Amino acid sequence: MRKHILFFTFIFALIATPIQEAHAANPWAAVIKAAIKKVVKAVDLMIQRRQNKVIRLQNAQKAIENTMAKLQLDEITDWVKKQRDLYKKYYDELKKVKAVIAYYFKIKQIADKNSRLVDEYKRFWGLISDDKHFTAQERKYIFRVYVGILENSAKNVDLLKMVVESLTMQMTDAKRLELIENAANKTDQLYTDLTQFNQENAMLSISRAKNQHEVDVVKKLYGIN
Repeated sequence: MRKHILFFTFIFALIATPIQEAHAANPWAAVIKAAIKKVVKAVDLMIQRRQNKVIRLQNAQKAIENTMAKLQLDEITDWVKKQRDLYKKYYDELKKVKAVIAYYFKIKQIADKNSRLVDEYKRFWGLISDDKHFTAQERKYIFRVYVGILENSAKNVDLLKMVVESLTMQMTDAKRLELIENAANKTDQLYTDLTQFNQENAMLSISRAKNQHEVDVVKKLYGIN
């Protein structure tokens, strides 16, 4: 909890900083990217550990099946009674571990999308900062919109950290799935908002071009066909 508070204290301090230069938002990108990297690293490590556990459980399950195949018919009934609980234990544990791995991959997908969001912001903010078709006042407004989007992206990444930590603590699958879906939906919406906002600004810049050559240059700059 203390880490979360410190993380957002730093984030909100950035928000409160006056906007003076185009690169003023760069700390945002650095903070979010660093947080995403930690989440992905933790998830990768946990996936590897769980996959190793799956292999061990599958080997144990296979050993039981091989033993059953070697037994005579009259021996199987007695042996199965003794081993049923053990076999069920392996099966249930395997099912649980595979479910956790699925959670991890979903978390990683969400983290990757937040990372792409930051990259897209950096690319467009760099273009808009140098675009003479925008006034200083307009750039300040655009920056504030970006700050709002990045603030929410940071919250999503913090939510992912919470979910990763929950996988080693007591939490129902339903609650965990709810948190993951919540982070996924919010990330999708943020990414859509960002791309639409970028598109609107690009079209505004094009509309202010003085001639066809300038239109072509701006389109190429923003990657518009």
